[in-house]
Amino acid sequence: MKLIVGLGNPGREYEATRHNIGFSFIDFYLSKNNIVPTWKSKFQGLYFETIIAGEKVLFLKPQSYMNLSGTVVSQFVHFFKIEVSDILVISDDLDLKVGNFKLKDKGSCGGHNGLRNIEACIHTQEYKRLKIGISNDKNRETKDYVLGKFSKEEERVLESLFSDLVDVLNDYFSVDFLSLMSRYNRKNR
Repeated sequence: MKLIVGLGNPGREYEATRHNIGFSFIDFYLSKNNIVPTWKSKFQGLYFETIIAGEKVLFLKPQSYMNLSGTVVSQFVHFFKIEVSDILVISDDLDLKVGNFKLKDKGSCGGHNGLRNIEACIHTQEYKRLKIGISNDKNRETKDYVLGKFSKEEERVLESLFSDLVDVLNDYFSVDFLSLMSRYNRKNR
């Protein structure tokens, strides 16, 4: 079983913010694949099970707020007996420009509090990530920036990127991850 975790914050006030790009992309992905999810609630997370490429897949949106995402993820990992190698976390990344993304098979949290909490709760940095660029505005407080909304131009760029990322995630279910990284990773523009 694979676990696809989209990071974000619960509540209307956080919808479509930079920090919620994990939630946004999961919704986009399911829609583009004509999958109509019936979200269930467990362990402070919204989850949905489906079959993709012959394998059971669990999509998860932690509802504990970003900084406590790991608590939710670890409970799902233990309850569903998911191998760390089968976890993919989708998150925002301040170091990547809007329109860019990066696949990583392991590594540090890079200052991202949601990823930091996941690492603390599952006791490893050896999980896969799909990092989606949200750019950075050094003239604003980071907290205010990540909780802000995208401009209309950024939304257009993201819609195009999300379409590309649907292919990436589809391939994730059938291609080994190192091949996936070498096929799709691209440098900042």
